Amino acid sequence: MKFPATLRTLIAFLAVTLSAQAARPFLCCDYNGDKVARVSAEGTIEWEYTLKHPQDCWLLPNGNYLFAHHFGAVEITPDKKIAWEYKAPENVEVDGCQPLPDGRVLVIECGTSRIVEVGRDGKVAREIKLETTVPTHNQFRGTRKTKDGHYFVCFKGEGKIVELDGEGKVLRRISVPGDPHEVVPLPDGHLLVACGDAHKILELDAQEKVVWELNENDVPGNPLRLMTGCQRLPNGNTVFCNYLGHGHVGEQPCFFEVTRDKKLVWQFQDNAHFQTINQVQVLDVPGDVTKGEILR
Repeated sequence: MKFPATLRTLIAFLAVTLSAQAARPFLCCDYNGDKVARVSAEGTIEWEYTLKHPQDCWLLPNGNYLFAHHFGAVEITPDKKIAWEYKAPENVEVDGCQPLPDGRVLVIECGTSRIVEVGRDGKVAREIKLETTVPTHNQFRGTRKTKDGHYFVCFKGEGKIVELDGEGKVLRRISVPGDPHEVVPLPDGHLLVACGDAHKILELDAQEKVVWELNENDVPGNPLRLMTGCQRLPNGNTVFCNYLGHGHVGEQPCFFEVTRDKKLVWQFQDNAHFQTINQVQVLDVPGDVTKGEILR
């Protein structure tokens, strides 16, 4: 029996959706929901903490939670006590953080246009100045420091990824489509880039050649909206946050996992509790986030 084209498309979508059963536990930021939450593989919220516009989140080896938010960064214990905190200067927007192996925390600041490494005393121990001319909110997003001491910064408003050495010297500028929200340096020297409102994910090799990409309509039933956080898994699959702000709240899953050949493995949607998930850390992956063993 031959079905009409529209019905065949629907059947294909339902087949993919029904096969997406490999749910995982995760930690996430809900930007417009103003909270960070830990969720079980069954979809139950096990822990949550409220703050304004969280942008990055990590489960630390000691069991605490580290995350950036509009006004700084904070480490919270499971019983919701503050173990460490950094308060950014006034009129500054913090849009990313990363735990470092020496105990410091990397923070990216919009407004002051700088990367800071903050010590356990909550004070700035290191500063890397950045040059940009765009307004505060559009300056920077995901920023990561590598094992060799280099920094990769998403210059959101300028459509580029910038690599700097340990002293802040610019080594290269990589133009990418849209307004990049996340860059993940991979062990093979590749870069995984979430391209924001370009509705695209790119993987670039060391020569900046595109070796893999996910485009707006590559996953049936999951048009890419504003692409924000991402994580590369040990099996080669990738988890992407599909930020549903700008008029799309509740329309589709907040994030999903795809294979290298763009097959949907898992998707998450909970309209009752989440609005705009923009960062996620899958928690069933072994590794120490302070040593860069979790690729996000």
